[in-house]
Amino acid sequence: MLSVSPTTGKSSLEEMLDNLRQRDEKPKDMPPALPSRPVSKARLPRSRRALPVSFGVGKEGGDEEGKRKCDESGGEGVLGFRGRSSSCSSFGNKRVRCDQLGESPYVCDVDTAGEVAEKVYDSGESTSKGTVPVEWEDNIGYFIKKKLRVWCPLRNGQWELGSIKSTSGEESHVLLSTGNVVKVLTTELLPANPEILEGVDDLIQLSYLNEPSVLHNLQYRYSHNMIYSKAGPVLIAINPFKDMQIYGNHYFTAYRQNLVVGPHVYATADAAYNEMVRDGVNTSIIISGESGAGKTETAKLAMQYLAHLSGGTGGVESEVLQTSCILEAFGNAKMSRNDNSSRFGKLIEIHFSTAGKICGASIQTFLLEKSRVVQVANGERSYHVLYQLCSGAPSSLRGTLNIKAASQYNYLNQSNCLAIDGVDDARKFNNLKDALDTVQIRKEDQESLFSLLSVVLWLGNVSFQVVDDENHVEAVVDEAVRTVSRLMGCSVQDLKLVLCMRKLQAGKDNIAKSLTLQQATVARDALAKFIYASLFDWLVEQINKSLGASKRRTGRSISILDIYGFESFQKNSSEQFCINYANERLQQHFNRHLLKLEQEDYEADGIDWTKVNFEDNQECLDLFEKKPLGLLSLLDEESNFPKGTDSTFANKLTQHLEHNSCFKGGRDGTFSVRHFAGEVVYDTEGFLEKNRDPLPLESIHLLSSCSSPLLKLFASNVLHQLGKSDATVSQSGVNDWQKLCVGTKFKGQLYKLMQRLESTSPHFIRCIKPNSIQLPGKFEKDLVLQQLRCCGVLEVVRIARSGYPTRITHQEFSQRYGFLLSDKTVSQDPLSISVAVLQQFNVLPEMYQVGYTKLYFRTGQIGTLENTRKRVLQAVIGVQSFFRGYRARSQFYELKAKATALQAVVRGENARKDYDSLSRTYADSHNPKHKQSALKMPDEKQKAVIQLQSVIRGWLVRRQFDGSQNSEVDENFEDRQESKNREQEANEKVSPSLLLELQRRIVKAEATLGQKEEENAALWQQIQQYDKKWSEYDAKMRSMEEMWRQQVTSLQASLAAAKKSLATETTLDHHRRLDSSTTPYYESDDNTSTGRRTPDRTTPLKLSDNTPGASVGREPNGSSHLVNHLAKEFEQRTQAFDKDAKAIVVEVRSGPSTSADEELRRLKHRFEVWKKEYKVRLRETKVIIHKLGVSDFEWSRRRWWGKLKHRRNALTEC
Repeated sequence: MLSVSPTTGKSSLEEMLDNLRQRDEKPKDMPPALPSRPVSKARLPRSRRALPVSFGVGKEGGDEEGKRKCDESGGEGVLGFRGRSSSCSSFGNKRVRCDQLGESPYVCDVDTAGEVAEKVYDSGESTSKGTVPVEWEDNIGYFIKKKLRVWCPLRNGQWELGSIKSTSGEESHVLLSTGNVVKVLTTELLPANPEILEGVDDLIQLSYLNEPSVLHNLQYRYSHNMIYSKAGPVLIAINPFKDMQIYGNHYFTAYRQNLVVGPHVYATADAAYNEMVRDGVNTSIIISGESGAGKTETAKLAMQYLAHLSGGTGGVESEVLQTSCILEAFGNAKMSRNDNSSRFGKLIEIHFSTAGKICGASIQTFLLEKSRVVQVANGERSYHVLYQLCSGAPSSLRGTLNIKAASQYNYLNQSNCLAIDGVDDARKFNNLKDALDTVQIRKEDQESLFSLLSVVLWLGNVSFQVVDDENHVEAVVDEAVRTVSRLMGCSVQDLKLVLCMRKLQAGKDNIAKSLTLQQATVARDALAKFIYASLFDWLVEQINKSLGASKRRTGRSISILDIYGFESFQKNSSEQFCINYANERLQQHFNRHLLKLEQEDYEADGIDWTKVNFEDNQECLDLFEKKPLGLLSLLDEESNFPKGTDSTFANKLTQHLEHNSCFKGGRDGTFSVRHFAGEVVYDTEGFLEKNRDPLPLESIHLLSSCSSPLLKLFASNVLHQLGKSDATVSQSGVNDWQKLCVGTKFKGQLYKLMQRLESTSPHFIRCIKPNSIQLPGKFEKDLVLQQLRCCGVLEVVRIARSGYPTRITHQEFSQRYGFLLSDKTVSQDPLSISVAVLQQFNVLPEMYQVGYTKLYFRTGQIGTLENTRKRVLQAVIGVQSFFRGYRARSQFYELKAKATALQAVVRGENARKDYDSLSRTYADSHNPKHKQSALKMPDEKQKAVIQLQSVIRGWLVRRQFDGSQNSEVDENFEDRQESKNREQEANEKVSPSLLLELQRRIVKAEATLGQKEEENAALWQQIQQYDKKWSEYDAKMRSMEEMWRQQVTSLQASLAAAKKSLATETTLDHHRRLDSSTTPYYESDDNTSTGRRTPDRTTPLKLSDNTPGASVGREPNGSSHLVNHLAKEFEQRTQAFDKDAKAIVVEVRSGPSTSADEELRRLKHRFEVWKKEYKVRLRETKVIIHKLGVSDFEWSRRRWWGKLKHRRNALTEC
């Protein structure tokens, strides 16, 4: 059973007064005077409710017992968290005093901080896994009876689901899901959640919160492509190592309109945005995790969502998004565990206007890994932009900058890794150029940028040759030296001197000293690192200028932190040392906001609360930051010592820090630090050199004398830091500047970062790396569990589940919800109003607690009050709207009555004035003196009226005429405008009564004109339809004419053939008649006749030869007459048909006609009938002509055998 500390019989007011009396020495923390605080009904969870196995609350004097149990169990912490072997859980049992904390980035009073720390850490409580809670012992039988699932530990350290078969003393037999039965200690079993809770999106919903349950839930969701989960206020994002279809415009809208409920990076960004807009506070999204966990991609997704909320991807939103492309190219590189690892940290602060739109941004960077420019491990790459330049630079740029392939540069080919699978460096370079254009980097600056990148690459190819026995060297003047000097804008000789010579000051004299090969190589690499680092800083500065917030900036912003994750390699150098120190500080920020401040607020406000133990890393931070015996202090001290080496630094660390529990000395210049994420062994080789980061004065002078504007700018920045001009800088000044080492600079940057984050409301995203081989679908439990332990996820869930995430001061609560109170007799102080509201709405006592200054609510309770407040406000607004409407209508009716009365008086006065005017006019008309003027006035009015009428009539006529001619709208508008102008001129001469009449007529005329315009539009449509039909008819007629032309041509050809045949037959007949006088023969009528044959072909007719002369004399005249008749008929018919066709065409062109189609069909039919008849008559004529050409004498002499012989001859001739 859970127990709480016994309470006395004091009233709530007496308890509050005692607490106030104890805090008299701290007036700054004294709460305001409040009425008596009601007794809180808040309780801890009931004993029947299943709790985590290792959960327990110590009793008085349990501090030592808890520490002893913790030591016996090997440092096993809360909820299966395995603590460090040297200490128990850190929060509940440590007394941290302010004088031991050293420096801190958090601004607070030293005395107050000490008192708060002493108050918080005074009563420590510890738990141990070795002690089995009473609930678990009592419920074992229930688990056996119901066959509920439990987690059973295996020998390999994994957990397996199973069910308890039986128990024997302290041992239990468990049936695993694989079918095996194992025997384990009952104390090692952990309860498992029911199947209905598998895959819940928030770990708070789990009934049993322990390591295997949390791990199983995350693995279940990851296997179902659900990479996002919630751990209370923290979003857990597991890297899928593949493209997920859960992003884009559709999901932007869904999460913005709350159409999708579930954990997502969009939901976290939306919460940060809503908090900024609603509460008017700056917020931050802190993304952390190991290298390769997906922090950079998560940051880009959050920025894309915020850009969408701001209205899209145009303008400044597009510039903000394109910064990721630029910074990734210049600051990311391929590592052994991550193909796109950030080798720097960045904080992007996005500024918003009062309308919630992005109006600017600023970027702050931290600790670029400069050593990667000149030294790359095997299998890794330098910064992406160097390879992109070599692959994607256009030919013009290659010729100008002398760019070669990446394999020809020593800085790039030393790692034997020049490409990344699936990455096109040439395409990335084009994207980089587009991004530079988007953020408004000038073309000249881009060329200078790429020029200096080429300088860095060619510096790696500069070689040296030994010139004497002391290993002194000089630079080889080859392509590399000449290219570097040309691109930098300096002479080759000056470059050689800087790389190979040093000037030493001996008294008042300067001595030039040649460098050895190692010293010259260091000087060359230092120059390359300085140029690249300065170029990176300059690029960030230019981006900030482009993204500068406009005048609409309100001071509200959302900061997105994307910084390198915790790293531990086989060989860890100075870079990993600084990176892990930064992660320690971020973990402290995480603990401070989600664990420390939460519980400190509970205890300071006097609510019932059982503290949750967690792993505090303050001791590790003290190891880094404490003066004068911290890691950073000792590193700076040894770096500034002239004879300091890496070995002396390692010995000094072991000498001064061997008693620190987080430090452990090693051999061969190594030491290890126990970080929050595990122990890391560091190799001190190169520590001092990298921390000093020396740049000789000669190099600064060389850069300032170069013609390159960027190099001059970089040198001037260094001289500005020195505080002296280039001409007066001394060697001592350089030493003073170099005393500001890399570690000290980074510590200052980190402190500024923490102070900025402290001024924001944080939203945390923990990125998890599921496996070390970067493959999708693979879930390594040990790796994930280690990351969960490091970031303290389970402690956050416990606090979120048992804590009060919503809190509000009594004053704010009474102001916001006090109007809901129906009982007006309650005291009007904020506390009484708050309690009365809670009682009125029957908020359960278990759902809230009343503190000295605030009200604390469990999850979801404030939402119920907000819904009630919203409904009441809507009802009040509805009543107010009805009342305001009634009052507005009443005022309107009253004003209308007054206006009517006033108008009546005015109209009466005007009528009386008109009557008096008419009376005077009538009297004047009978006066002889005014008779002439009285007669003249009507004439003038009549002329004015006639003129106006003529103008209107002319305008109407012109309008109608223009409509018939399809005039344009602008001409009508000009006419109408002209008529209006004339009308205005006429109105000046016309009396008001006549003008009103004319205006009425004009309105009527305009209405008529509108109708005419509509009719004109309809007619225009009909004309268009008729034009379309005419086009169709025209096409048909053309086709018919072509067809007729072809048919006529065919007939003409037939007629010509008939004429030719006739002439041929006439000639043949003439010869036959000449031959028939001597040699008669028989001939068949099949040679020339096209008519029918003799009915009996076997009995040829025997013609009489009594009238041969008649036959011969009759043939020419008869055949000629028939042919002429046919030719004449053909010509007449052709002319007739042509005439009819032209008549139809003219009819169609003159206007649409419904009978045109019918006439066309009739003409075609007549033509077809005549053609058939004409062909028949033509054949008959040929038959007649043939018969007329055969004489009676020839028919009487035919023989049947002669006929056959003639047929053979005819076939032979054919």
